[in-house]
Amino acid sequence: MENASTVPRTRLHWPEYLIEAGAIATFMVVACVCGAVIFHPGSLVHHALGALGGAWVQRAVMGVLMGLTLAAIVYSPWGRRSGAHLNPAFTLAFLRLGKAAPRDAAGYGAAQFAGAVAGVLAARALVGAPLAHPAVRYVVTAPGAAGAAVAFAAEMAISALQMTLVLRTAASARWSRYTGVLAAAMVAAYVTLESPLSGMSMNPARSFGSAAVAGEWEWLWIYFAAPLAGMLAAAERFARQARERLHHPQQDQRQPNCGAKLAHGPAGEPCIFCEHVARRAAADEERRLPPAVRSPYSMPIGEGSRMQAK
Repeated sequence: MENASTVPRTRLHWPEYLIEAGAIATFMVVACVCGAVIFHPGSLVHHALGALGGAWVQRAVMGVLMGLTLAAIVYSPWGRRSGAHLNPAFTLAFLRLGKAAPRDAAGYGAAQFAGAVAGVLAARALVGAPLAHPAVRYVVTAPGAAGAAVAFAAEMAISALQMTLVLRTAASARWSRYTGVLAAAMVAAYVTLESPLSGMSMNPARSFGSAAVAGEWEWLWIYFAAPLAGMLAAAERFARQARERLHHPQQDQRQPNCGAKLAHGPAGEPCIFCEHVARRAAADEERRLPPAVRSPYSMPIGEGSRMQAK
């Protein structure tokens, strides 16, 4: 039987952290470039889309482009390696569910914030002055005409829905392969339909990257607090339902993988979340064994030395 001492110990996973930074940087470059092309009043694309149907058509095109970008990142070899969280609220929800190690959650969060800022800075170098135009404003997220309270509620709601979708589909043997596609489709829908209320963030790092370069901090608290509250609430509900299913063994309990990635790689490919889940499961299993047959590495501090003294 595999025990806790045979499972690799948690370590820093720099490749995955760097992938997360590069992934969200790429996402922000695309968001900024597309934002300038679609919303800058001097853009021919802006006028063409406006003639087709006005602001909602512009938002729909923006949404489709961002959804496609997210899907491309998720299903790329690098996205499969890191899990393509791109979002500290996502990562913290997986931490709450025991699917991520604390030091990996910290590494992901730092990489996501740094990558978001780097992406907006890179876009500024590419686009120049049009990115700072008031109609684009470095794609800063801010409340719509309905105000901050509505923006907060909307951000919390879409974040909870997004997290629920990811958790449920990733835990399904049938639907797990489509998790990234469905998450990308929801992003496209949110940009089209919800962005007039809050600007559509769901992501503290994404909003921080734009705010840091634009120097607009007034509403950033909404995009830190609301996505985190929504995704953690969804994680709590998912955990409660999982505990309830344990009392109904006739239900299918199979999960295809660790459930912490939008697109999981093939069997045998490195996965820091599968590694962490396996380590926790081995430690839990060993704690159920009689003290005499436990590995000393799984005992509480001091217990092994007390047994040796006896």
